[in-house]
Amino acid sequence: MIDPRYTAFFQSPDGELFYGNDPARGPWDANGCHAGPVTALIARAVEQRLPDKQLVRLSVELHRPVPMDGFRITAQETKQGRGVSMTSAEIHDRNGKRVAVAQSLHIVVRNLGPVPTHHVPTPDFDNAQIGEFAVAKPRHGLPSFRDGVEVRYPPGEKNSTGPTTFWMKTLPILEGEEPSPFQRLCPLADCPNGSSRNLELDQMGFVNPDITIVMFRPPTSEWLALSSRSFWESTGIGLAEGSLFDREAPVAEVMQTLFLQPAE
Repeated sequence: MIDPRYTAFFQSPDGELFYGNDPARGPWDANGCHAGPVTALIARAVEQRLPDKQLVRLSVELHRPVPMDGFRITAQETKQGRGVSMTSAEIHDRNGKRVAVAQSLHIVVRNLGPVPTHHVPTPDFDNAQIGEFAVAKPRHGLPSFRDGVEVRYPPGEKNSTGPTTFWMKTLPILEGEEPSPFQRLCPLADCPNGSSRNLELDQMGFVNPDITIVMFRPPTSEWLALSSRSFWESTGIGLAEGSLFDREAPVAEVMQTLFLQPAE
């Protein structure tokens, strides 16, 4: 359940420097943010650069942990087109060190009328049961992302290793602000590596140095679902991917490259 002490993942008293509240903390580093809420803030920055087009793809590369104790985001247009535009963004810590970069793609929205599409069954929400978040015990033992989310598992699903499907509702991204549809996807979109892990956290680390989200339809519900799977190799390289749904149908796909490292 969402801890009632928290109202959002981040706060920004001056509108420029972002500070992580406890639920923004990731499972690995006590001062490192979970990449999902961070990705949502990047989405916010690039959406503000191109408000006349829909953010469709966002690719984030995480060079080092994004600090809980303060960071800035800058974004700029790199291509302005009539139908398709692009931006780039960077995150810097309080000392000006770059910790993450991103690229985004934006497409103008039109009305083409009915078009053929591929129908994928939406996970069962009505009969889903409350459960714990995938990474139930972060390595640092501090309050973290799990305290800012509520999770439900459809019939036949549970918090265990292997391919997994679950529903999630999260805190708002930024205090005092309603997130956009793309921003609402981002916390869930950074969860395939944990939800479909092939070993537990005390046996193997499965850090993702990047995340790519492609949203083809804005979600319309507060609860969102992720159906994910992970591919691990003995080389220490892996891939986690997932399909995201609202209560009606699929809305996005996500992919994470994995750096696998046995737990010490």
